Amino acid sequence: MSGKLIVFEGVEGGGKTSQIRRSQAWLSASGWLDQLRQTTPALPDPLLITREPGGTELGKYLRQLLLSPATQETLHDRAELMLYAADRAQHVEYLLKPHLAAGGLVLCDRFTDSTIAYQGYGRGLNLSLIQQLNQIATGGLTSDLTFWLDVEVSIGLGRAQQRNKDLDRMESATLSFHQRVQHGFQALLHQHPERIVRIDASQSEQVVFEQIQTLLSQRLQQWYPQLLPL
Repeated sequence: MSGKLIVFEGVEGGGKTSQIRRSQAWLSASGWLDQLRQTTPALPDPLLITREPGGTELGKYLRQLLLSPATQETLHDRAELMLYAADRAQHVEYLLKPHLAAGGLVLCDRFTDSTIAYQGYGRGLNLSLIQQLNQIATGGLTSDLTFWLDVEVSIGLGRAQQRNKDLDRMESATLSFHQRVQHGFQALLHQHPERIVRIDASQSEQVVFEQIQTLLSQRLQQWYPQLLPL
């Protein structure tokens, strides 16, 4: 595919949403998107901002089931895994692949690494099974660049609590669960250094963004040498 998929990952409170918004604003203000728009005539907007779960219409219902279920029935770990896989399959086929095939750029809040970290390391489900499900759900699609916003678990959860007093089902999980998730992201960094970049998210939001901006500029120049530098 001619487009590029950039993913933002990390534990709760790492600042993914804020950094995606900052990246979107910078890409627009820098004039880079105006240049890319000239090469993607099939797209109304060359930049797609999306998330998992919840990037599609179906995904919005699945996100509700996963994070704020209306029933008191406990969601089984395997059922949780399958719902995330269903959300991803719909997301990839109806949103990500068409946009990337047309040459667009995607900034995505969570992707396959979150499932490995949360359901694999956090829940303790079989990692090989999760990798197989990810392969089925994505059809082989992987990120071109993943920013792992690394913050100490207790700090991240504290930020989440300040942001929202009504924590969702995942945010409400135990500290030990989130520590296992953090270990999962650490393992993924070592396994995939070619696409995952660690960012120290304990720093100020501005400092974190400056590091992301520098890395984004470098990658964009590599990917689109005919459009850059500005």
